[in-house]
Amino acid sequence: MIVMKFGGSSVKDSERMKEVANIVRLELAKKPVVVLSACKGITDKLIETANKANEGEDYSILADEITKLHYNIIKDFNLGNSLVDPILDEFFDLINKIKENNELNAEILDHVQSFGEMLSTRIFAAYFSSIGVSSRQFDAWRIGMITDSEFGGAEPLESAPKKIADALKKVKEVPIVTGFIGKDINGVITTLGRGGSDYTAAIIGAAINADEIQIWTDADGIMTADPRVVKNAKTNEKVSFAEASELAFFGAKVLHPKTILPAMNKNIPVRVLNTYNPKGKGTIIVKEANKSRDVIKAIACKKNITLVNINSTRMIDAHGFLAKVFDVFGDYGKSVDMIATSEVNVSLTVDDDKNLDKIIDELRGIADINVEKNKAIVCVVGEGMKHTPGIAGKTFTALGKNEVNIEMISQGASEINISFIVNNQEADKAVQVLHKEYFGS
Repeated sequence: MIVMKFGGSSVKDSERMKEVANIVRLELAKKPVVVLSACKGITDKLIETANKANEGEDYSILADEITKLHYNIIKDFNLGNSLVDPILDEFFDLINKIKENNELNAEILDHVQSFGEMLSTRIFAAYFSSIGVSSRQFDAWRIGMITDSEFGGAEPLESAPKKIADALKKVKEVPIVTGFIGKDINGVITTLGRGGSDYTAAIIGAAINADEIQIWTDADGIMTADPRVVKNAKTNEKVSFAEASELAFFGAKVLHPKTILPAMNKNIPVRVLNTYNPKGKGTIIVKEANKSRDVIKAIACKKNITLVNINSTRMIDAHGFLAKVFDVFGDYGKSVDMIATSEVNVSLTVDDDKNLDKIIDELRGIADINVEKNKAIVCVVGEGMKHTPGIAGKTFTALGKNEVNIEMISQGASEINISFIVNNQEADKAVQVLHKEYFGS
């Protein structure tokens, strides 16, 4: 069996859905489980509609756009609107309640966001069946995607994989499953976080011990850099789980950062492919990849991060200081991307400002705090780095020659990445300089 996940750009309209159907038909012998995202842009429109309703603003234009997009696809497929009317009715009932109650919390927002996948999967399953491939739509919780109640970033319960495997064993048709969403033990809809359809695919793939997990997107695989920043970026044919995890975490948009974990635990290959170029080889992610001839696999960049500098003489020869710092971040559920320390200073980065003011207020009791916004993390990744001396020198010499100012440097213990901080406005230049240094263009 294989799992095939298709992102929003792959199911944005009837023509793209037809292409997805063609791709899946070629893999029927491998008993695919198909996971779909919402149609491109729909999740954002659902959220915007809810926000407008909560603020008492007119959301009729957005409501029409959401309805018309799905009706147009249905019309192109010669299917009836009754296919999605119950879902749309449920959505607008929820929106009306938000307006009436003037309430929009994380739990309600997860419910709001769930409708995109519920709509896209119903349309695609009906179309797929109409062209002669017996298929069956599933909201993910109906096959066992039961999660905790961490709205906005839920995790599957330990019991979920067995439930998923048992449920899918009984399905004789091609399962068309909603990505991104689940339900908690109380039957309340949850989401796995933005980009969570990748995670859904990996969870299902691990549960059924799939031969391969395919992530179909609008890129040719994992590139040597963002092609919007480096026009002649190349596609990596093979990367390791470790390399892919680093790249996903530090800004590569092809994969959701969590996607790799369930596959890594089961040693299941993940193949990243392009629905706009289905004959392309894409990138395969495996447990261990061969050392790249060029040592470096890719340059990733994560913009709009915040740098927090924590300075205190209390750190000198004092045990427990760092524990106190990270306890504060932990109390507010705040994750840290990068960290560098000295005798009297800790510098770290976070990717948003949520609860940051509260964290800083608590930290001021033990240290002086300086916060710098509009920064970017640039990350150089490659398994070959740990076998090749001089990579750090080569990296920072190239940046220095091109007058890119570096504010903080961190190298992972695994020695497969070097990360550093620059100002947002210098991030693209840094990526371009390093891509030219390591890939010749």
